[in-house]
Amino acid sequence: MGRNMGRIQKDQRKTKKSYSLSYESVAFLENISRKRRGASVSSVLDEMIQNIRREEARQSLGRAVDAYYSSLSDQEAKELEEWGSFAMSQFSAEDRGR
Repeated sequence: MGRNMGRIQKDQRKTKKSYSLSYESVAFLENISRKRRGASVSSVLDEMIQNIRREEARQSLGRAVDAYYSSLSDQEAKELEEWGSFAMSQFSAEDRGR
């Protein structure tokens, strides 16, 4: 019973909306739905949206990391490199190869 309650609560967080899509987009979504043997068009679309959101978050994180390292002085970058070298030296050659 506890498992079902969690599923019900998760489903209740969904919102029913209506959007106008091109014929080609609808056909594409329905084709993917058929290939996934019973996955609803809504679940296919939701998965696509979630994938895009994850990719945007990954890119945003990448930009933040780039900005951080670009903001470091030469001395700070050298210190981080030395710490990284030290940390890697603490692993066996086998661990470093993984």
